Amino acid sequence: MAERNGEEINQKNTEPADVRSPETGQAQNHTDYTGIPVMYYPINEDAARRAKEMNSFFDYQPGSATAEYRHCVDQAVQIAEQQKERADPIYHEKIDRLVDTYARKLAENMNKGYEIDARVPSVMIAGASNFPTRKKEKQNNARDKNMEEWRQVQGLLEKIKSTGMGGIRSDHPHAVEQLEQKLARLENTQKLMKDVNAFYRKNKSLDGCPLLDGERIQRLKVSMENSWYPEPKPFPSYLLTNNSAEIRRLKARIEELKQCAEVGFCGWEFDGGKAVANQEAGRLQLLFEEKPSAEQRAQLKANGFRWASKAGVWQRMLNRQAIHAAGRIGFIRPLSGQKPSELQPKAGMESKREKSMQR
Repeated sequence: MAERNGEEINQKNTEPADVRSPETGQAQNHTDYTGIPVMYYPINEDAARRAKEMNSFFDYQPGSATAEYRHCVDQAVQIAEQQKERADPIYHEKIDRLVDTYARKLAENMNKGYEIDARVPSVMIAGASNFPTRKKEKQNNARDKNMEEWRQVQGLLEKIKSTGMGGIRSDHPHAVEQLEQKLARLENTQKLMKDVNAFYRKNKSLDGCPLLDGERIQRLKVSMENSWYPEPKPFPSYLLTNNSAEIRRLKARIEELKQCAEVGFCGWEFDGGKAVANQEAGRLQLLFEEKPSAEQRAQLKANGFRWASKAGVWQRMLNRQAIHAAGRIGFIRPLSGQKPSELQPKAGMESKREKSMQR
């Protein structure tokens, strides 16, 4: 199992106790993990032994399959702990779930691999006479599929590494708080750049600038020396312009999220189903009495809706853009004949405000 079609699972030395104490069918907790207890799921030692005997002249070392599995889970736990130090605490629970999913799926994949390897012996073990070639082909096809599943399981490690590193989702319960924190950091940076540039204009040097430490001053001096501007300054104008634009964008987004939380959204009924503004899930959900046609499904996808198999609905993030996107889909038009945007709370007040601004 350590080698599958020329690819190896990275192994290191494990504790002797792990090798001598294989799983007996019960999942065990990872005692050193600080998050939600990670389970060591059971590894089928009998299947691992049979797979070894069918493909190797060497004896199977009892517990080695479990040791290999536990080592992989330990590596995932280490990656998760490192990611928790980088990510916001609100993402820690998601990281815990990913680690547990990795441990469970890895055990399932390894057990399936042992079962596949034990189906047909190697030609070196059985000999070429009357060798079941057709069965061997089926086994190799099953191995390829199992190997692809193993790669998908390993992809969970990359998910763990990227959790909490992306942008701030509007449907996150603390989205406004996170955006305000980011806005404060950008505003502080903007003020710092302006004050440092003002100090440089006044003194024609960065030496003695109380806003920067020595290392930062040296880096800025080198940057200015290498600049192609005729009159370089510590922070070029484009940096302040770009940062100012990002500040305005964040302010607008925070204002929009606050208004959406205050105003809220409402659903509607249409011919053959209904639209639900699920505030708790942060999704605009479409429930159909019958499966939409291929043309209708293509139109839903073109407007940002995706099928959620767990919820059994077509949905997209709940915001103003979602309401306007729904208005472009004719077969989910409200029974009243109005546009979905006209049904939303305070829609009339907002339209009046827009008209007054146009005047």
